[in-house]
Amino acid sequence: MVETLKPVQSLKGRDFLSNLDLSPEEYRAVLDTAHAMKRGEFKGQRPLEGQTLAMIFEKPSLRTRTTFEVAMNQLGGHAVNLTNAEIGLGTREPVRDIALNLERWVEGIMARVYLHSTLEELARYSSKPVINGLSDLLHPVQLMADYQTIEESFPDTRGLRVAYIGDGNNMANAHIQCAVLSGAKLTIATPRGYEPNAVILLDALQRGADITLTHDPLEAAQGAQVLYTDVWVSMGQEQEASQRRKIKDFAGFQVTPAMLDLIAPEGIFLHCLPAHYGEEVVEEATLHPKSRVFDQAENRLHAQKALLYHLLG
Repeated sequence: MVETLKPVQSLKGRDFLSNLDLSPEEYRAVLDTAHAMKRGEFKGQRPLEGQTLAMIFEKPSLRTRTTFEVAMNQLGGHAVNLTNAEIGLGTREPVRDIALNLERWVEGIMARVYLHSTLEELARYSSKPVINGLSDLLHPVQLMADYQTIEESFPDTRGLRVAYIGDGNNMANAHIQCAVLSGAKLTIATPRGYEPNAVILLDALQRGADITLTHDPLEAAQGAQVLYTDVWVSMGQEQEASQRRKIKDFAGFQVTPAMLDLIAPEGIFLHCLPAHYGEEVVEEATLHPKSRVFDQAENRLHAQKALLYHLLG
C-alpha cells in the first residue's frame, strides 16, 4: 500500500475550507491514506518533522483540538493552541494581521470559528494552508472522518442511501458537498424552516449529486444504510435554544432505537458529537449495536492525519 501513502502533489500548500476544495480523485487519495494510517502502515514515519500547525479556537473543542494536536505529534510535527482570548480574532487584531503574522512562523493554520468569512479572510492573507476546523457554514474535516467510518462498513459508497435527520446546519451542508464526492444518495429531513443552505444545495445538484429534501424523518430513515444526526442547537445559536428545546419544531426528529429499527439491517448510525441526550438523540441510540459513533470519533484522528499529510507533506 506504499503507493497510497505518497502525498498528492496538487494538494500541497492548498487551503481546505470545504470538501469541494478536493476533486473526487483527491478526496479518494485522502481517504485511502486515512484507511492506511489506521491500519498502521505509516507507523514510525515522521513526514512532518519540524513543521508547526497553528490551531485557532473561537469555539471550544474536545475532538478537533485533541485529534489535530495528536495528529501533528504522530506525524513528527508540533501544534500550537491559540484561544480567542489570546489572539482576539477581529477585535484585538484584524484577521488579516493575524494571518500575516502566523504565516511567518508556521506551516499551516487550522481554525475553528463562528463565521465562515473569518476562514476566508485568513486564507486570503495567509500564504500557508488554512484548514476549516468548523464554521457556521461547513464542517469538512468531520465529513472526512464520517466517510472513513462509512467506508469501513460500506466500501463502495456510490448509490449508498444516507439519511441526515435534524437541523439543516453546517453538518447538513457538508453532507451535501460530500454527496458530490462520494456518489452517495443523500436524503435530508428537517423541520420546515430549518432546511440547509440553498446555494450549497443548488451547487451540488448542478454537479450531479443525488439529494432529496423531506420534512418526514421516518420516511428518510426507512431503509437507509446510514442514519446521521447532529445537535439541534449549535454553538452560537443559544438564543434559539428555548424554542428548539420545547420540541415544537423538532417533534419526531429524535433518534431512538425505534428509529434505528427502520434503517436497513446492515445499516449504521452516526453522530458527530457532542450529543445532547434527550434532544436529537437518546443514549440508547449511541450505545446501540448499529451505532458507530465512537469509531467515528476515533477516525477524526486518522482522517485529519491524512489531510495534514497531503496538505503539508
